[in-house]
Amino acid sequence: MNMSEEQRQARLAQIKQQWEAKRALSRHLRKIKTKIGVYSAKGGVGKTTVAVNLAVYLAGQGFNVGLLDADIDTPNAANVIGGGDVPNVSDGRIQPAENWDVKVVSMSHFQEKEDEAIIWRGPMIHNALNQFLQMTDWGDLDFLVVDMPPGTSDAPLTVMQTLQMDGFVAVTTPQTLAGLDARRSINMVKKLNVEVLGVVENYTGDIFGSGAGKALADDMGLTYFGELALRADYRNDEKPTVLISDDVRAEYDTIWAGIKARLTEIEAMPNQVAAAMAAEDAAESEAK
Repeated sequence: MNMSEEQRQARLAQIKQQWEAKRALSRHLRKIKTKIGVYSAKGGVGKTTVAVNLAVYLAGQGFNVGLLDADIDTPNAANVIGGGDVPNVSDGRIQPAENWDVKVVSMSHFQEKEDEAIIWRGPMIHNALNQFLQMTDWGDLDFLVVDMPPGTSDAPLTVMQTLQMDGFVAVTTPQTLAGLDARRSINMVKKLNVEVLGVVENYTGDIFGSGAGKALADDMGLTYFGELALRADYRNDEKPTVLISDDVRAEYDTIWAGIKARLTEIEAMPNQVAAAMAAEDAAESEAK
């Protein structure tokens, strides 16, 4: 059925409004240099623990770091990072909490009861994420680490389409099903033409085994950043574990080295493409 002129104009107005909102958000976030998502289609693989410890580790390296808990219905990043500070909301603007030198915003900061179930449909999650992104004054950041919601539907899709992410770190555990879901999340990122930086294997050790993360990375042609062992150190919740355990900090040394190398590689890609095109043009000119 053909659209009426009124429907066509309404549709055009909606597209224009969406484009303007995306442009305004891009301007608002222009002071953030690099945005990294920590992601898996499966919950329970330690994605939030990895995101929090990565953010705190980067802050310890002297970077200005923010942590966005984009898992709207089951937000846990604020609990994992601890520290006690909470965001300040004034005149419709959110000033992030600051814990362990990391600026943090999470839906849990705005819940009256921590154990309250957030039962929202896709459009409400979409609006909440957009409000977080538009209302939060992050300031100048070297890195924004985004703790992604699990799955491959509305919530992660909203984040990927709204934020211009520089890349994703896929988290898996050694179990077969976790590897399968990590593969699904990687394929989703690729379909949206965003870079997958690499793979981290969490909970490695005698209990769950090891090697699935490396096998997944090799099979999909991705960089393997290393493993995070299942350690008793994580039972100490006074601070993020990367601040407590030398062994965990050494693991994040390895992970950061891999991420840094991949970001450098991605940053160089446009120059490499331009150089290749210039070489082709020069070869064509010589042939003529």
